[in-house]
Amino acid sequence: MKSLIARDLKLLVRQGADSAAALVFFLIAGSLFAFAVGPSPAVLAHIAAGVVWVCALLAALLPLDRVFGPDFEDGTLDLTLLSGLPAYEVALAKAAVHWLTTGLPLLVIAPVLAVMLQLPGGEMGLLLASLLPGSMIFSLLGTLAAAVTLGARRASVLMPVITLPLMIPALIFGSSVAGSAHPAAAFYMLGAIFAAALPLAPLGAGLALRAAAE
Repeated sequence: MKSLIARDLKLLVRQGADSAAALVFFLIAGSLFAFAVGPSPAVLAHIAAGVVWVCALLAALLPLDRVFGPDFEDGTLDLTLLSGLPAYEVALAKAAVHWLTTGLPLLVIAPVLAVMLQLPGGEMGLLLASLLPGSMIFSLLGTLAAAVTLGARRASVLMPVITLPLMIPALIFGSSVAGSAHPAAAFYMLGAIFAAALPLAPLGAGLALRAAAE
């Protein structure tokens, strides 16, 4: 599993356009909200946390078609599944790579967008604390959707249709952490979603990978 993660990281470092595109999209999409609602600091501060969360969700969707797609097309996925590594561990490794190359960079640059949107300084820590499990949830559920649509026609269209409804609960609770009078309740719900997605999403993705390989 470690070898698979290391291999995928090396490949993505050589082909860093997808991760860079997700980060650029994150910043541009967030900036558009400022143009749309106007420069009022009070309005921007009120919507800042929600905007950051929505942009992070959409940016996480961009590289999903390359999570399994290239390996499926060139036969690497079949060899990986025949290597003795359980399918759910393959899926978990792919989710980890997606988070390391997309979720973690989004987490690093999220403060830049939050400052642009006039997020109060006291809420920055809550925003980042909620984005940490939130970005992992996006990677886990996105990997599940990528596996389910693997080999399907118009997979790029089906993937957001499957993924977005699964991510909405995390979006609701995660964006409620910053700025809430009682952030602990929303944060605990976000943690519960992560605790459920961590074992279940790789198991479901592993079953889908087996079905696609057969």
